[in-house]
Amino acid sequence: MPAEQALTWDPSAPGVMRLPSGRLVRGRGLRRPLPEGPAPALALYLLGREPSPVAWESRWLRWPDFWLPSDRAATADALHEAWERAGDERVEVACGGGRGRTGTALACLAVLDGVPAGEAVGYVRTHYAPHAVETPWQRRFVSRFGQVRRPGG
Repeated sequence: MPAEQALTWDPSAPGVMRLPSGRLVRGRGLRRPLPEGPAPALALYLLGREPSPVAWESRWLRWPDFWLPSDRAATADALHEAWERAGDERVEVACGGGRGRTGTALACLAVLDGVPAGEAVGYVRTHYAPHAVETPWQRRFVSRFGQVRRPGG
């Protein structure tokens, strides 16, 4: 295995989604056991309250279940960082169940990767989970994600 591949996910591992550029991102539900294998280099936790500490780098985004992130600019910044780092690091995106908030964030990563915003939810439902992105406002958030300005950008 080439050295540059050693730091990314196994594409056949549970929850791993390949973006069109080849970047690999793992989505998961925190209510399920941690999958076997290597730990993430960066994890984005999309939860209504701060999660317990973990042994790897993580970033918490206040994002109540079935809703939208409380700070959209901070979310855009975190997703840009996750997308950039997924090029050569193991990046994980997780919420309680691994479908609504996680699917929404994965769809936003797909937009950053070049998938048209109007097709990103379908992309995630095909390549990650059929029921990802659960609410109409989450779908609308994805469709408008390309318009969100990154802090300082």
